[in-house]
Amino acid sequence: MSAERELDIIVYGATGYTGRLVCEYLNKQYGVNGEVKWAMAGRSQSKIDSVREEMGIPADVPTVVADANEPASIKSMVEKTRVLLTTVGPYQLYGSDVVAACAKAGTDYVDLCGEPAWMHEMIAKHQDDAKASGARIVFSCGFDSVPFDLGAFFLQEKAREKFATTLPRIKGRVRAMKGTFSGGTLASFKATMAAASKKPEMMKVLGNPFALTPGFTGADQPSGNAPSYDEDLNSWSAPFVMATINTKNIHRSNFLLGHKYGEDFVYDEMMLTGPGDKGEATAKAVAADKSMANDPRQPGEGPSKEERENGYYDVLFAGSNEQGDSLRVSVKGDKDPGYGSTSKMIAESAVCLVKNPNAASGGIWTPASALGSLLIERLQNNAGLTFQVED
Repeated sequence: MSAERELDIIVYGATGYTGRLVCEYLNKQYGVNGEVKWAMAGRSQSKIDSVREEMGIPADVPTVVADANEPASIKSMVEKTRVLLTTVGPYQLYGSDVVAACAKAGTDYVDLCGEPAWMHEMIAKHQDDAKASGARIVFSCGFDSVPFDLGAFFLQEKAREKFATTLPRIKGRVRAMKGTFSGGTLASFKATMAAASKKPEMMKVLGNPFALTPGFTGADQPSGNAPSYDEDLNSWSAPFVMATINTKNIHRSNFLLGHKYGEDFVYDEMMLTGPGDKGEATAKAVAADKSMANDPRQPGEGPSKEERENGYYDVLFAGSNEQGDSLRVSVKGDKDPGYGSTSKMIAESAVCLVKNPNAASGGIWTPASALGSLLIERLQNNAGLTFQVED
């Protein structure tokens, strides 16, 4: 349904910190009214105009005024475009009506969501509408969870080539990372914790690795909540703060792909801290760190351009089975994860939907299950990510 629209992509939240970076990237990569017809959207026309001038975006880029508190403006916005790209979070506060409108209108949707309880709710409420309208709703198209979701997918594709089967066990391990989580990610974390304190049932969703696979519960999963020594990786591992959302998305991908990774698939995600006493001490220090809960940054705040440019990340995926087969792949990004790389990943996810209208049918998806190898190719060609086999 969304094919006959005046625009390909609307960036909703264009005046926010990450939204600005998305607009800057689209302008640099795709220009104006050329390969991709895109527009800037936000609550205030004057602020959009100010940001456009500040970012050096041409005056002929269309603009849309829309406010999450005004449903009519949201409905009007989503009916203008094939894909709605939203950076307006926390999504549990500002995203529900947007998802509902896209699901009804047949408008494809991408976001940066790392809020599993809200995603669980949206799947229950809007999967049927999205399926009926043809809207492809794709959550978590930033650092959570594109490198991890596509990293697991990439490993399994390579395993099928090498072993003619997928591997039932994958360890996701962050080897190196320079950069900070976004103010939006922190706001989402705090909003989730605040909501969970009022709704104890939310804690069950947050603690369940299969919270996003309705009707399916797989094998027992490692918790990843405490430091541990990885014998096969010769390193200590510490809890990784984004594992809570990434693991759920990866299990949802497996679920939506018809359990391509196996119904007994086991995945956990941690951060490598090195061998020996030093590695153990670092792992314990990471596990004890509670600074995220007290971080004062707000949505719209972020690092300097130099800090974004100097950031990076390197994630290892180690797959194995009981027969002794093993395979290791890595995903690396060339900018800081929370901003520089995230803005490119969500932009390319939106463009990938535009360019591949038949890549998935209507419904609520993950990046890997909807776009898989198509998105990996775009990210490698355009967005500074590398996917490679290490064995």
